[in-house]
Amino acid sequence: MVKVLVCAIAAAAASMLMAGAANADESAFLKTLAGNWSGKGTVKVRTNAPTMKVTCRFKSDANASSLALNGRCTSLAIFSRAISANLKASGDTYTGSYVGAGSGTAGLGGKRAGNAINLAIKWAKEVNGDRRAQMTIEKTGASGMRLTTVDTDPATGRSVVTSRIELRRS
Repeated sequence: MVKVLVCAIAAAAASMLMAGAANADESAFLKTLAGNWSGKGTVKVRTNAPTMKVTCRFKSDANASSLALNGRCTSLAIFSRAISANLKASGDTYTGSYVGAGSGTAGLGGKRAGNAINLAIKWAKEVNGDRRAQMTIEKTGASGMRLTTVDTDPATGRSVVTSRIELRRS
């Protein structure tokens, strides 16, 4: 009986230490994304629309278990849109919300793999023929971040990069 109790306590302690280490890993990763960012990229309002070049600025706040990314992208006088993503981490699993596609607040959910948070998007209403897309928030090098969204073209069924924004810490 004592051996069983000792094993149970040891297993519980190991589990708590591993969970703490996982949270520490996410905390350290999230903090690398904090700060002011600026850069350029491309946006397609819909999968069949022309690609527009954009200039973007973001402010990112991060703590041990969350990331708030708020900014704006503009393309001459044609396009200007506020963009935000708010994520909460539980281990390597992320959930949250995204605003920026012009369809209302979308839900986000996914996991981190290496330097990238890979997220499924569930649009508030239909975009490009359905309510699903993908987003990746990726740390690139010591002072870079890439934001990418990919959606499916309803006419062809092919994946289309609808935005790719390369940011540098500013």
